[in-house]
Amino acid sequence: MASRLRYFEERRGRVEIIPMIDVMLFLLVFFIIVTLQMIPDAGQSLQLPTSSESQHLPRPEFTVNVQQDGTVTVKGQTMSLDQLTDMIKGDGDPEKTVITIASDKAAPFEAFVHVMDAVRKAGVTSLGVATQPGGTAAAAPAQATPAGNAGK
Repeated sequence: MASRLRYFEERRGRVEIIPMIDVMLFLLVFFIIVTLQMIPDAGQSLQLPTSSESQHLPRPEFTVNVQQDGTVTVKGQTMSLDQLTDMIKGDGDPEKTVITIASDKAAPFEAFVHVMDAVRKAGVTSLGVATQPGGTAAAAPAQATPAGNAGK
């Protein structure tokens, strides 16, 4: 009879701490990784040219940096113009990709044009040029072609 009473006795639930700690650590790692992916690309330290007609553009998907010596870097990786074109083509739909070219003001203009050609060759139609605000209008040419319509 004593064994029957034990069968019908109410058992108290236990809170398992170790699986809860595992879940909390997993969530912590998940949120750290997501947060790091949300931090925008800080880019390279460049001396950008100034412009009196600078406009703030929406955050680009890629910022292509042209260094003083003409080397091209994207997200901290140095690459050739062919690698740049292949990376943009492999990213998805190049027509919807937004590219900003940040060229050091001491970089050769030819390097800037080659980067612009490589980006256009990949099929990108939305292209911006990074400048610093504060230039004078007298230093700018009277007729300037917008970067998005260059080559047309």
